[in-house]
Amino acid sequence: MKLMSKVVLQRVLTIICILPVIGCMSVGPNYEQPATEMPANWQNTGDPALVPDADLVRQWWTLFNDPLLNKLISEASRNNLNLMTAIARVEESRARLGIATGERYPSMDVEGSTTRQRGSENSISGAGYKETVYSSRAGSSWQIDLFGRIRRSVEAAAAQYQASEEDRTDVMITIYADVALTYLDIRTYQARLAAAKANIASQKKVLRLTQSRFKHGLTTDLDVAQSERLLARAEAEVPPLRIALAQGVNNLAVLLGRRPGTLHKHLMTPQEIPLPPPKATVGVPANLLRQRADIRKAERLLAAQTARIGVAKADLYPSLSLTGSFGFESIDIKDLFDAGSRVLSFGPSLRWNIFSGGRIRNNIKMQDAIVRQSLFTYEQTVLNALREVENTLKAYIEDRIRLSALERSVSAARRSVKVATGLYKQGLADFQPVLDAQRDQFDFENQLAVARGNSAANFVRLYTALGGGWDPNQTNKM
Repeated sequence: MKLMSKVVLQRVLTIICILPVIGCMSVGPNYEQPATEMPANWQNTGDPALVPDADLVRQWWTLFNDPLLNKLISEASRNNLNLMTAIARVEESRARLGIATGERYPSMDVEGSTTRQRGSENSISGAGYKETVYSSRAGSSWQIDLFGRIRRSVEAAAAQYQASEEDRTDVMITIYADVALTYLDIRTYQARLAAAKANIASQKKVLRLTQSRFKHGLTTDLDVAQSERLLARAEAEVPPLRIALAQGVNNLAVLLGRRPGTLHKHLMTPQEIPLPPPKATVGVPANLLRQRADIRKAERLLAAQTARIGVAKADLYPSLSLTGSFGFESIDIKDLFDAGSRVLSFGPSLRWNIFSGGRIRNNIKMQDAIVRQSLFTYEQTVLNALREVENTLKAYIEDRIRLSALERSVSAARRSVKVATGLYKQGLADFQPVLDAQRDQFDFENQLAVARGNSAANFVRLYTALGGGWDPNQTNKM
């Protein structure tokens, strides 16, 4: 008995001594972040409206100086259901990481039982018996991570958890942009409605003027009919704008996690379209790798998949487990915990799958192919990000130029209406110049409202494309 215990102890000590050496082995490739070549500058950084070297503003929406917009985004950050879903996915990934990490440690369990046994009287021995067996045991098992399967699993779970954090950030940034864009749409529709109503009021004045001149025989009924047609056209512009405005308010309510209709009393009072500051900070293209949450997420998914190759390759090698149990067993409960009732078992267990019909090697090939897919996805995400920034930069610059031109057009159109109407009143011109001037004035005022909304919206899209809306220097802690 003493000799057997000595042999068992020697085996345990031998295994403990070789564990540090074995623990350094991890099959599969070690992950290296892909080297991504980025352009030195944006194509449009020479524009005076852009500041290429300034730091990106985290809370870009505050640059609009609109307290209500700030409040809406703050509420969305707390109550948006898509964001809540993304947060729950982070919690799920964190739990999965905990499960993977738990495999590093031994598992222990305790068991107690009472078993009533009865032997057959018609067996070979011919002696029936009855007895009750009482037992109490504690067991433990520990899988030794010989070739890094568990370590690679933890690597994969950790990278997946980090990817879920980046996904949450990406959802958050998208929600901020959606709230701001929807809010700008609402203010744009209100500005267009104001222009339409002002045009209707102007058309009614002109209609009264033509009716008065017709009544006194100074013009024909054609002027009255044309004036009525233009008024009806102006009135027809209003219902679609009201529909779009109501839909925008309802959409914004859903983004805030509210029921549709609950924001009308807060938003139906018209306000000016908030305009962005005269300059935008854009940084350099290389910053996208750090600032864009979707790029960071794609990179973490690539890291997770790379670790899964090691998990698959570990199945080619043997696995070693240490199992043991200690307890007591007796047919008399009063003797259960006596020294003579002790039961003990301990020993290593080696398992090696030497034939699997190609399943293991094909699994390795599959994981390797998924890694290549993840790499291509990462590279495509970077290209999409560069394209998005370049497109929004161009739109931001060109719409500012268009906005300036439309402001001059509206000013000129208003003067044209005033001059044409005055000449018509004096009988120095016919009614057609009045019609043309009024139609142009409304068209330009409507386009100006749309251009102001687009200018503000392009500012939002630009900062979203650049990765604004969060602080990439505040890394998530596991």
